[in-house]
Amino acid sequence: MRLNIPGVLQQREFRRYYPAGEVMAHVVGFTGIDDRGQEGIELAQQAWLAGVPGSRKVIKDRKGRIVEDVESIKVPRDGRELLLSIDQRLQFLAHRELKAAVAANGARGGSLVMLDARTGEVLALVSQPDYNPNNRASVTGKQTRNRSVTDIFEPGSTMKPFTVAAALEAGIVTPETAIQTAPGSMAIGGWTISDTHPHGVLSVSQVIQKSSNVGTAKIQMRMAAEDLGAFYRELGFGSVPQTGFPGEAKGLLRPAAKWRPIEQATMAYGHGISVSLLQIARAYTIFTGEGHLLPLTLVKRDSLPIGRPLVSRETAAKVTRMMELAVGPGGTAPRAAVPGYRVAGKTGTAHKPESGGYAESKYVSSFVGFGPVTSPRFVVAVMLDEPSGAKYFGGDVSAPVFSSVMGAALRMMSVPPDAPQTLNVQAPARPAATEARAPAAGSEG
Repeated sequence: MRLNIPGVLQQREFRRYYPAGEVMAHVVGFTGIDDRGQEGIELAQQAWLAGVPGSRKVIKDRKGRIVEDVESIKVPRDGRELLLSIDQRLQFLAHRELKAAVAANGARGGSLVMLDARTGEVLALVSQPDYNPNNRASVTGKQTRNRSVTDIFEPGSTMKPFTVAAALEAGIVTPETAIQTAPGSMAIGGWTISDTHPHGVLSVSQVIQKSSNVGTAKIQMRMAAEDLGAFYRELGFGSVPQTGFPGEAKGLLRPAAKWRPIEQATMAYGHGISVSLLQIARAYTIFTGEGHLLPLTLVKRDSLPIGRPLVSRETAAKVTRMMELAVGPGGTAPRAAVPGYRVAGKTGTAHKPESGGYAESKYVSSFVGFGPVTSPRFVVAVMLDEPSGAKYFGGDVSAPVFSSVMGAALRMMSVPPDAPQTLNVQAPARPAATEARAPAAGSEG
């Protein structure tokens, strides 16, 4: 350039850079060479984020030089800022734990959703495998899609709390109602429903604690299919979550009028229905919101939303207590427990549909829960796709991720513990009494 060689010139260009890289890749997305959004929020909020060019009427000379402005026809507008609800600290935490779990369990992929239990804001939204938006030379569609939002799966036993909530709300059962689950299986229309671990008579609370398919199916068969189908619809299954994120899946929920008896039974424990992880996480807000279903958002809220009431406060509290038992000793997810905090949740393990049936050795393993129970702050949903290790149950592979993310998030946000651990301190020896005296009449002993 200093030599002024003809034909050699400089041209300044700008390149978009994503400082959070793969941690935020599935949320933010990326733009094309023309700076138009192609994935994620970049695509969903293109009209908001992009500037609008203006135009004006001018007079030019014969060489094309502007010599006079006549009038402004259209005023240009700069792109506007957008404040997401995502907390980058929680996003980093969730990304780290999910990525480690996918690798440790040899899973095909995975996803994690964290919601603010009070506002419905999405605080973390993570998928695996991920990609680096700053270097997309070898990126494939499998890496760029946000599995939490776009992929659907059969949720398995994470649906059981809703079945029980509907039955409690209808007055069909109480937490103490006895359900006979022996001999661990039942036949409906030539099909057999089985429990992984056979039990005898269980209370409704124990049906959730032990995750009995037979018990849940028997509870469901006491209800009209139309009632449960309507409840599932109100929970948001079968319709998009309406966050505005590109590619939102609405899931699969057939009309209740077309359910066969076996479908009515299996839907009670999450087979024959397909949902996204974002949908199932949102549905659990009825337990954190005293029976109200919260609307979701990826944009920071200025005020608390008004939830839609679906069940009573009493029903939500009763099912919460059942899910707390599931996380405790004797439940299916003791590995989801968080030291110092009371948490509640439910495991899910479902065979993957394949070739018109179900694959014998391919599973979707999940866990959905919330905490602390006394005043819920977060809802966390975890899903691992096809874990190939020795363990594949949701309580073994997904529950530990929940425990790590929930525990770290509660401590990070300085949430007071609601289940302080007691110290095992030996009481000092009591001196021997020289005289025994009876309390006076009317005094406290």
